Amino acid sequence: MTRVAVQPTGGVPTPVQDPKLSGFLSRLKVKNTDTASHKDTVDSYYKYWDSDRNVSTTTLVEDENSVAARRAGSDKLTNHFYDLVTDFYEYGWGMSFHFARMFKETTFKNCVAQHEDFLALKLGLKPGMQCVDVGCGVGGPLREIAKFSGATITGLNNNAYQVERCNHLAKHLGLSSICKAQKGDFQAMPFPAASFDAAYAIEATCHAARLENVYGEIFRVLKPGSKFSCYEWLTTERYNPNDPKQLKVIHDVEEGNSISKLYTIPQCLAALRSVGFEIEEYCDLADPNSPLADAQDPWYLPLKGSYSLNMEQIGRWRMTPIGRWMTDKMVFTLETARLAPAGTRKVSSLLNLAADALVAAGEQHLMTPMFYFTVRKPLNATGAITNGVGH
Repeated sequence: MTRVAVQPTGGVPTPVQDPKLSGFLSRLKVKNTDTASHKDTVDSYYKYWDSDRNVSTTTLVEDENSVAARRAGSDKLTNHFYDLVTDFYEYGWGMSFHFARMFKETTFKNCVAQHEDFLALKLGLKPGMQCVDVGCGVGGPLREIAKFSGATITGLNNNAYQVERCNHLAKHLGLSSICKAQKGDFQAMPFPAASFDAAYAIEATCHAARLENVYGEIFRVLKPGSKFSCYEWLTTERYNPNDPKQLKVIHDVEEGNSISKLYTIPQCLAALRSVGFEIEEYCDLADPNSPLADAQDPWYLPLKGSYSLNMEQIGRWRMTPIGRWMTDKMVFTLETARLAPAGTRKVSSLLNLAADALVAAGEQHLMTPMFYFTVRKPLNATGAITNGVGH
C-alpha cells in the first residue's frame, strides 16, 4: 500500500513511501518515483538553518530571529526531517530512535530495551492502564513497553509515514490490540482531558516549539494523580554559548536533529512546574560522574565507534564513522546513477553532521540526550496551567 502524499503546513509535499517496505534500498527506490517532492522537502528543511551562516565567511551567526523562525515552523521542520531521515534511522540504528545507557557486557539491543523498560517501571504500568507515548516514532519503544508491562499504549506522532509504519509493525507482530499510533500534534493533542493513566516521552519533546507547549498538553490529557516520565535532550552546565566552538557543536546537534533550540536543565524543570506538574525525581543519566558511570561505556560510543574484535561492536558497524562513510558513498553512487532521488546525499551528510556533533558534545558533556524525570499531576488538578491560569 503506497500512501498518498500528505501536504504539511506550507504546502510542500512529503515523500511518498510504503510503510510495509522493510529494505532501505527498496524505500529509496520508491522515493525515486517522486524526486521533485523529495528535493522540495530537503530544500525546505535546510532553509531554516542557512540563515545562521555568513555566506562570505561561513561564520556561525545564530541570533534570536533565526531561532524564532525555527520555533514558529517547528511542526513543518520536524515533519520534513522525519520524512527524510526515518529510513536512514531504521537502516543504521533500528526501530528505537534514541540513545541508552551503554552497560558493559550488554548488547546494544538490550541496553535500548532496558532504557525503555526503566520508564515503564517508574510509571508503574500494568495491564488495563492507558498510556500515551508522546512522539512515538515508528514505535520501537511503544512495542517494547507494551510487551514488558501489558499496558495499552497509544502513540502520538505528527509524521504520517511514521504513524503508518508504527501501526503496520504492531499488526505484523501481533500487538495491535494494545499498541496503536495516531497522527496529531503533541502541542495540540487530539485527546480529551484526563484520558490517560500515564504518559512518557523518549527524546521527542525536544522538537516542540517550546517545552511548555507540549508539557502543558501532557498535563491536560493525564488523569489527576497520574505520572509523566521522560528522557529529554538538554544542554548542561558545562555548555557556554559564548564560546564559538561550543556554540557550533550545539548548533550542529540542533541542525542535525531538527531541534529549534535546546533548553537548559533549569529551564526544563521550570517549564514542568509552570504547567502544574509536581516533580518527583530527576537526574542526568548521561552524567560522567553518575553512580553507575563506571559500569557503562559512553552513550555516544555507537556513533564514535569501537574497533575491538568483538561481535557486538562489529554488529553495530553501520553506526560507526566507517559505516556512515560507506553509507554516504553508497548513497552518492545511487543518486549519481539516478537510482535514488536528488537530495538523498544531503540527508546522509546531515546525519553525519549530527553524529559528529553528538560525539563532540558527549565527550565534553555539553548536552545530555537522557535527562530523566518523573513528574505527577496533582490529585486536585483540573487542567494545564499556562502563565498561572488554568484551562
